[in-house]
Amino acid sequence: MSIEHPQLPLGLSLRNSARFENYYPGSNKEAVATLTAVAAGDGEPLVFIAGQTGTGKSHLLQAACHAAGSHGLSTAYLPLAEMQSLAPEILDGLETMSLVCIDDVDAVAGHAGWETALFNLFNQARAAGNTLVFAATRPPAECGFSIADLVSRLGWGLTYRFKPLGDAELKAALEMRASGRGLELPDDTARYLLNRISRDLPSVFELFDRLDEASMIEKRRLTIPFVKSVLMDN
Repeated sequence: MSIEHPQLPLGLSLRNSARFENYYPGSNKEAVATLTAVAAGDGEPLVFIAGQTGTGKSHLLQAACHAAGSHGLSTAYLPLAEMQSLAPEILDGLETMSLVCIDDVDAVAGHAGWETALFNLFNQARAAGNTLVFAATRPPAECGFSIADLVSRLGWGLTYRFKPLGDAELKAALEMRASGRGLELPDDTARYLLNRISRDLPSVFELFDRLDEASMIEKRRLTIPFVKSVLMDN
């Protein structure tokens, strides 16, 4: 979330670890490439990402904001599932941001005030030449919005349906995450983890946060006994 927009509530901030470099795209490479271009100020002015929980949509939206900030662009990240109790007017003024990433947009489907605010934001940001990225569990037409023109607008850009990682891809994601933390992940440990952890990217990210901290005393080698002890402690 950009600190340049003081109306946004405190406590909503980007995870520092949410970067393009540590996201394993699997079969979603085209979408990640599009978001990377968007974050550099190029490419599509509207991107919609649809995918089930755990495919890393929030990670990518935050990564886009981090990358855009490094290019000197103003950004805002809003997870609407955490903001439903707030007034829709929280969106006022966001059209001036170079990049606005709206997560869980389907969380406010059916709420007239929120839908109207999103419709207005879309039109104003487009008129200003700025970029919007949305994420939801389903494509725009399946989100349950009651304003038909909002559904139409959200479908104007590129829509990507994210696919969950298969076993081989999830193993590669584990290995990439470990390598990025300077951790050694033997094959037998990777197979052990695949059989015991939730098979979604947020769980993988959270697990390696814990392993990274705990492994400082284990010379950073992730053996099965060590990993088992960490899993049992939580």
